[in-house]
Amino acid sequence: QVQLVESGGGLVQPGGSLTLSCAASGSIFRRYAMAWYRQAPGKQRELVARISSGGSTNYADSVKSRFTISRDNAKNTVYLQMNSLKPEDTAVYYCTQFGDSSRAPPSYWGQGTQVTVSS
Repeated sequence: QVQLVESGGGLVQPGGSLTLSCAASGSIFRRYAMAWYRQAPGKQRELVARISSGGSTNYADSVKSRFTISRDNAKNTVYLQMNSLKPEDTAVYYCTQFGDSSRAPPSYWGQGTQVTVSS
């Protein structure tokens, strides 16, 4: 069974930085695309960033140039470095793992970690 465990969330001031981590187990991690989603209160879940098995990345326009997704296959870990944080970045952030088709919805979800950006 695939398990994804996020960590690194917390409270940060506008303009500050946080790095989220996601530890994956139960699969051949390097085979699969990974992504970070987020969900703010009263809003639908949205894709924030995705990284392919080969390391190619995609970002939502709202976080482009501020967030960086990366992976360390030796550690079975994916990261989301968040810089220049804004109040509208406040949300629960979820680590996800895709199955064999990265164009389908993610197959596995972590429990989420809260990020709050406030002065």
